[in-house]
Amino acid sequence: MHRDVVSQSLADWLERIERIHPRAIEMGLSRVSQVRDAMGLSLSCPVITVGGTNGKGSVCALLESMLGAAAHRVGLYTSPHLVRYNERVRIGGREADDDALIGAFERVDAARGSVPLTYFEFGTLAAVDLFSRAAVDVAVLEVGLGGRLDAVNAFDPDCAVVASVGIDHTEYLGSTRDSIGREKAGIFRADRPAICGDEDPPGSLTRHARDIGADLRVIARDFGYRTDSPVQWQYWSGAGRKAALPYPALRGEFQLANASTALAALEAVRERLPVDMGAVRRGLLEVMLPGRFQVLPGRPQVVLDVAHNPQAAARLAQTLAAMPRAPATLAVFGMLADKDIAAVAEALRPVVDQWIICPLDSPRSAGIPALREALAGAGVAAAAISAADSVTAALRMARDRACQDDRILAFGSFYTVSGVLQATHPR
Repeated sequence: MHRDVVSQSLADWLERIERIHPRAIEMGLSRVSQVRDAMGLSLSCPVITVGGTNGKGSVCALLESMLGAAAHRVGLYTSPHLVRYNERVRIGGREADDDALIGAFERVDAARGSVPLTYFEFGTLAAVDLFSRAAVDVAVLEVGLGGRLDAVNAFDPDCAVVASVGIDHTEYLGSTRDSIGREKAGIFRADRPAICGDEDPPGSLTRHARDIGADLRVIARDFGYRTDSPVQWQYWSGAGRKAALPYPALRGEFQLANASTALAALEAVRERLPVDMGAVRRGLLEVMLPGRFQVLPGRPQVVLDVAHNPQAAARLAQTLAAMPRAPATLAVFGMLADKDIAAVAEALRPVVDQWIICPLDSPRSAGIPALREALAGAGVAAAAISAADSVTAALRMARDRACQDDRILAFGSFYTVSGVLQATHPR
């Protein structure tokens, strides 16, 4: 290990690994693969890798919940976190504690030599190290960005999932669904199941799956769902049907597509990881995923959603529109500057009455002028826009203005939701 390291706490380590690489994001597998090999790091258990523009977090949560209900010990790696870094690494349904993470960081640091790992690469290797040492029954790895060149792709999956393909991270993945689809399809492997939860996958994704000989299964073609009633639905595939399923505990009808995608992945690995119908039902009922249409207790109602691209914003608007309408909906709204702010605002404009814009706790945050300009471009009247100097201040302003029956919607970024959670649940 590097002798200049005197860090003791997890916070010290996180601050340090942020500084190791000069860029926060640097796509490529060479660095992470070099350190992986130096550590002798591998997973003997089945690996399910999950990517996608939207829905990947939900699919990961559903997989963890159903596999856990079947008594499989799951290692789950996700990103980003909302409040604590520990959220990113879960073993057997519990977050890794500080000491475990510090130990893993020390082992990665000792093995990397002079290799300048990015923050995400460092964290990915640490998570896999912990899963390997814990001898988990299955590892569920969420792609951070794209797929082909993401650090998670340094580990071969037994089943790869692309939950959806939309427009996001264009500076890294390209500006079309075709270019983005090809990047996401990079997690597919020859002769292994490749699950796609997008009903209309771009040709680049299907071509790549065909060219490498992946076993591609696409929703609405090879598997899917039907709604039987307001409280039950059924899953279908070439392997048969699963009927009388409860709706997932995650809100929004689009979650049925995510649940179906997760079930298709479980079917693909069922010989090594059997999950009975009781575990499927229990997993659907018990699944939890903070920050995805999360409703906080109390009045006025506060809804949190990390939606930060047009596709996710459209789904959020659809879910809100399906609920009983509140007298007024006030938005606490902050986004990163590199996102399509106007398109996100346009999707929510029909269901938001007042907008309280705020900067985020990130150097990439959009400023107040940029947010005002984007909202104006989306057709939001200037009189409906107010500004605050932080998420906490925006939430306070929304609560001061809202009546008990109104609704407060905090959305636009993981940073927006994190700010609200930290304000309402201080450590």
